[in-house]
Amino acid sequence: MGLTSTTALATAVLATVLLSLLVVWQWPRLSGRGWRPVVGRVGLMCAVQLLLFSSVGLAANKTFLFYGSWADLFGRQDGVGVLGAQAAANPGITVDGKQKVDVPGAGKPSIGGEVQRVSVQGQRSRIVTPAYVYLPPEYFQQGYEKKSFPVTVVLTGFPGTAENLIKGLHYPKTAWTLSKQKKTQPMILVMMRPTVAPPRNTQCIDIPGGPQTETFFADDLRKAISGTYRVGTKPRNWGFIGDSTGGYCALKIALQHPEAYAAGVGLSADYAPDVDMDSGDLFHGNKHEQNRSDLLWSLDHLPQGNSSFLVTTSHQGESNFRATQKFIAKVKEPARVSSITLASGGHNFNTWLREIPPSLQWLSTHLSTE
Repeated sequence: MGLTSTTALATAVLATVLLSLLVVWQWPRLSGRGWRPVVGRVGLMCAVQLLLFSSVGLAANKTFLFYGSWADLFGRQDGVGVLGAQAAANPGITVDGKQKVDVPGAGKPSIGGEVQRVSVQGQRSRIVTPAYVYLPPEYFQQGYEKKSFPVTVVLTGFPGTAENLIKGLHYPKTAWTLSKQKKTQPMILVMMRPTVAPPRNTQCIDIPGGPQTETFFADDLRKAISGTYRVGTKPRNWGFIGDSTGGYCALKIALQHPEAYAAGVGLSADYAPDVDMDSGDLFHGNKHEQNRSDLLWSLDHLPQGNSSFLVTTSHQGESNFRATQKFIAKVKEPARVSSITLASGGHNFNTWLREIPPSLQWLSTHLSTE
């Protein structure tokens, strides 16, 4: 039973109900004095509470997809990490599977598009990580055989999974719908989590002696995707969007690598990395890189390239409101910035679902196929 499966949730709920009925039935027999009845009562009550919390936790995880598997929950992901020299000798994309998009005509890629489950191997960073690639219907249609498509890299927050972007935030379905309505141009989505060397929260930083995550997103990922799919290779062909930690990554990479990405969107973004137990030591005494990782510092002290940014926040419910206003004020030409400020909205899927459609429309106007 998978962590996000209906079977696991139904089993937990059923077990909770059955054990609760057992407690009601057995309670008179355990009402006596002495240590055995007391231990029995305490044990049954603890068991019911444990099953109840498990049911609530499974329901919340199924809704918001904090973790995609049992291995992910317990920090024991298999086949994901930093490559050795031999594995890095063949960088690029390996397609591991395909799945339908939840749209009309999903059975035919030329109508509903397609999501490919892939493994990305970075040449310089030696990082290998899973991803999902959404290919729009036009990618499979006649007349588009020689056409290049713009690409948007999509990141979750930490410790989310790439499945969040499909099942919880509905990126492929939203992209398909907006394109169908002629509100956006067809684009390829590369959906990932920022934690490319789990369980560490590397936050798109090149860590001395550790994962070279910035290099992976700024260089390796673009080369791997462009070597496999029909996409443009110029900065104006590439965009970046993410929420929370993923939003920080999107803004950081677009800000510091205008030679790679023309646009970055931060949904409820952080503007500096969190250094904690999940991240470990990110800088190892390198003060310049520590300063550079602070986006507000970077805007003040480093040259700003020809990049466009979209940032989102809310007056009530978001902790990044003031930082977002500072980011907006510090962006100078040739860079440009736009913003979405909701009256209220928390740091959650419901807020991002309201912001994703206009964000994809904004990205579409800032990306080119040429």
